[in-house]
Amino acid sequence: MRPSGRKTDQMRKVSFERNFSKHAEGSCLVRFGDTHVLCTASLEEKPPAWLRNSGKGWVTAEYGMLPRATGDRMKREAASGKQGGRTQEIQRLIGRSLRAVVDLSALGEKQITIDCDVIQADGGTRTAAITGGWIALHDCLKWMEARSMTKLDKVLKDHVAAISCGIFAGQSVIDLDYLEDSAAETDANFVMTGTGGIVEVQGTAEGAPFSQEEFLSLLALAKAGTEELVALQKQAIAA
Repeated sequence: MRPSGRKTDQMRKVSFERNFSKHAEGSCLVRFGDTHVLCTASLEEKPPAWLRNSGKGWVTAEYGMLPRATGDRMKREAASGKQGGRTQEIQRLIGRSLRAVVDLSALGEKQITIDCDVIQADGGTRTAAITGGWIALHDCLKWMEARSMTKLDKVLKDHVAAISCGIFAGQSVIDLDYLEDSAAETDANFVMTGTGGIVEVQGTAEGAPFSQEEFLSLLALAKAGTEELVALQKQAIAA
């Protein structure tokens, strides 16, 4: 039995609250159970310096956790004057995941930054950020389309969503919360597109190495999970 009482293939309740931020071109408060992440999309009508005169735009991401997103207060990274390695790794993952479904040439010489701020953490913050970040990006592009700045369906080629899977108490399980994540024998994150393409897989054995059969069982869970998340994304943007 999982600590939450969920079945091995049962995700936490997932919800998307669009237009959460008044000022951002696109925004979404995403909830994966007790993990809550605010994703905002901000448009700059110029690309990074290294892309000027290339005809291409850029999509990037920044990630952070509020001091009381966790059980004990964390110091703000700004107070130490630099970002931690975990923060840099996660925000690069979010950026890569979103760019995988964006036509940067169709975007033109513009930059969209997706800010992912963890309000409350209970495991799976990076997967929630990617999944909610797609909604924020979609709504930013929709905002641009309404102003004849771009064509949404030309820039955004597909959905992208992410889910964690792992081996906990000898069983393959989906969408690990903190209690499971902290005690998992294997922990993995899967980023997949709406058409089933794999963008990235991050998998780590915390103790004994995992087998090919175990990996395939995690992949099967992730495929079903991301399909469910994409269906929820479609419902959200249709509302």
